[in-house]
Amino acid sequence: MSRKSNAAQNDAAGLDPTSPDRQYTIGELAEAFGLTTRAIRFYESKGLISPPRKGVARAYSRRERARLSLIQRGKNLGFSLDEIGEWLSLYDGDPSQVTQSQVLLGRVDKALFDLTKKRADIDRALKDLKDIRIACMDILKGAGKL
Repeated sequence: MSRKSNAAQNDAAGLDPTSPDRQYTIGELAEAFGLTTRAIRFYESKGLISPPRKGVARAYSRRERARLSLIQRGKNLGFSLDEIGEWLSLYDGDPSQVTQSQVLLGRVDKALFDLTKKRADIDRALKDLKDIRIACMDILKGAGKL
């Protein structure tokens, strides 16, 4: 008895790729998001995604795909997996997304503040290094070594 991939099952069932009933394999999601299957399983172990199982195989739906997208976006913005997990858990309890938006707004404001401060620190460090470089160049020019 051969096992069909989720994509083959979707095709056999006549499911459009945009159908809410569309199922994905872990490999399809890994490829779509540029992740390893190990990373996806890690997110599952952290409770960030929870695909139902069909026997021993996982059946990833549009819900898990959307959650992976949010995980990637959160990581790209510098949020920890714990912070991302807290934010994702809000979706399960508030379909209106008001609570999620309030929590996210607070976190985004904090991230903006932190990044702005880091940028100011980096700008100061760059200026100091440029000043030191100029002083070194002047010394070397004066000594005829440049």
